[in-house]
Amino acid sequence: MKLYFAPGACSLSPHIVLREGGVAYEAIQVDVISHTLPDGADYYAINAKGAVPVLELPNGERLTEGVAIVQYLADLVSDKNLAPANGTWERCRLQEMLNFIATELHKGFSLLANPAMPQEAKALGVVKLKSNLKWIDTQLTEKQYLLGDQFTVADAYLFTVSNWAQYFNLDLSEFTNLLAFRTRVASRPAVQEAMKAEGLLK
Repeated sequence: MKLYFAPGACSLSPHIVLREGGVAYEAIQVDVISHTLPDGADYYAINAKGAVPVLELPNGERLTEGVAIVQYLADLVSDKNLAPANGTWERCRLQEMLNFIATELHKGFSLLANPAMPQEAKALGVVKLKSNLKWIDTQLTEKQYLLGDQFTVADAYLFTVSNWAQYFNLDLSEFTNLLAFRTRVASRPAVQEAMKAEGLLK
């Protein structure tokens, strides 16, 4: 199994899940500016969308969306309880969280990262992003993780995306539940291993 990633990008989420699940894999770093692989090969040949992550299975099949990848991995190692079972109400709640993080938080930060975006639009984007972060903060009230006391793939994704606040000088101090959550997740051995593998921690 291969994970195509870029350090600190949204591919950190499945990278964490691979480590949490104890899944054997090869990590291949992608230059997302030049869209090349370490050997100079064209990354578009791997993913025509040019984005990370990509999970390549031993049979050559590839998944190219993080939300799909982390659920596939969670089901692959179902004994690790990284996602509720398919067909359950709890699985729907997980998908609800994953979709919120993808469409509201992930895309919210992507707007701020776009150099072509006018400053006025970015200012409005910050307001909307903070509103969404406030909602996610309320979901963590008196809970260890998004779905309760069990760490799931949604937590790996939220941790990854909320990391990006530092790059935009976005103050998270008002979101006390989110900050406590981030501390808990950051202390997990698998999270530290994934971050070290990406050069994000020494």
